[in-house]
Amino acid sequence: MVAGDPAWDFRTLNYETDVAKAEALDQSVGQFVANDPDLRPFKKRGGKIIQYHGFGEPEIASEDSIRYYDRLVKHFGHVRDVDEFYRLYMVPGMGHCGGGAGATDQFDMIAALEGWVERGVAPTSVLASQVTNGVTVRTRPLCPYPQVAQWKGSGNTDEAANFACVKDTDR
Repeated sequence: MVAGDPAWDFRTLNYETDVAKAEALDQSVGQFVANDPDLRPFKKRGGKIIQYHGFGEPEIASEDSIRYYDRLVKHFGHVRDVDEFYRLYMVPGMGHCGGGAGATDQFDMIAALEGWVERGVAPTSVLASQVTNGVTVRTRPLCPYPQVAQWKGSGNTDEAANFACVKDTDR
């Protein structure tokens, strides 16, 4: 796509020039790079965004989503300004849109978005499940970044009710 030649050989990639060319093409096409933090027009129209990303994602670095969130906060000035219209949920162990050993990758972000848009109820967490052979074996809350699910110190560690969303002290 960058070379405009379907026979292009990736082994001829010139990192110094081809990466910049690819990024410029992506920006002009507007479909591959969505990293502009200026979402003020979207926010002003009352738009809401829920993004989720698996920490076990093998194709798109999970840190890219976190960096974008951080860019939003820097652009808007404060976490609370971003939280008014945008939520990022990082899913431990989840691969590309699902899967991953032990991942709680079954959840309903559409219902969370509907509640936020239609009833004004911003999601403080989203219930996620790990399902094995059709049986739910574990639940966890997915917390809006930069929060993480932390065990309360008692109760079954396979039940979401025994976890709370707390600020990630590593961030």
